[in-house]
Amino acid sequence: MQLDIVVAFFLLGAVATLSRASFEVPKAIYRGCTLFLLLAIGIKGGMAFTAYPLGVLIPQALIIIAFGLILPFIAFPILYKIGGWTREDAASTAAHYGSVSVATYAVSVAVLEAQGITYEAYFPLFVALLEIPAILAGLFIAKPKIFMSKAFPKALHEMFFNEGVLLLIGGLIIGAWGGERTERLMPFFGDLFHGVLALFLLELGRQAATRINDIKRQGPFLASFSIAMPLLAASLGYVLATYVLNLSAGGVFLLMVLASSASYIAVPAAMRSALPEANNALAITASLAITFPFNVLVAIPLYLSLTQLGS
Repeated sequence: MQLDIVVAFFLLGAVATLSRASFEVPKAIYRGCTLFLLLAIGIKGGMAFTAYPLGVLIPQALIIIAFGLILPFIAFPILYKIGGWTREDAASTAAHYGSVSVATYAVSVAVLEAQGITYEAYFPLFVALLEIPAILAGLFIAKPKIFMSKAFPKALHEMFFNEGVLLLIGGLIIGAWGGERTERLMPFFGDLFHGVLALFLLELGRQAATRINDIKRQGPFLASFSIAMPLLAASLGYVLATYVLNLSAGGVFLLMVLASSASYIAVPAAMRSALPEANNALAITASLAITFPFNVLVAIPLYLSLTQLGS
């Protein structure tokens, strides 16, 4: 199993921070990289979107939404019963692990493209769809009556108009509507993708390394959950992709990666609005400082090897 070259930039950011080097990617550049990656993923998916009939897309989309709803209900009892967390903390973290990490998805796409492995081009739609149901499930687990409260409309707005969903869906629409005209954008959104991803991962490596002390304070349960839950979810994703959705080997790999990833951008924003009493630092530490490094360093090469063996 060989790591993709872009992962080296994540390691560089982590090592530089752990070595106490004076280093930080400017916030404006990091924000720009985030916007670029979201739009690039959406536009590329949208360009090929019209090649697939709605009779294929709609049933698969509904299955993916159901999958996103189920995952938090699997994670919650582990955190609540075994970990002994409060209901709010367990529900919030479960929602993070039912959602997805766009950065993890971007790394997995870079890996596939570097090896010339094809996949279903509409996967950015799945990325956007998996952001929303996990938040709804997490809020329902924490407080079923919250859907009738004053906090819910604000959370609802965060779900549908957060940066990730808005730009991914917007990119999909622009790519599908533009068709061949969108090719004029690809020298920017296509050729620069890997370079921007490398810079983005450099900063994520720094951010992950700054949470080492948080991991030590939380103890072995947090680390165990942050690795075991992604592996369990990826296994379910493999079964779903292979035996229900009948995806290609590249598609099976991508769904395993999406199932294995955890949000640290969209879900925290929604949870802060609707569930302020939850300790979101627990979820962010788990998803960003443990699950994300585990995925890019270990799980992605592992999943790719498994899907290649099975194809």
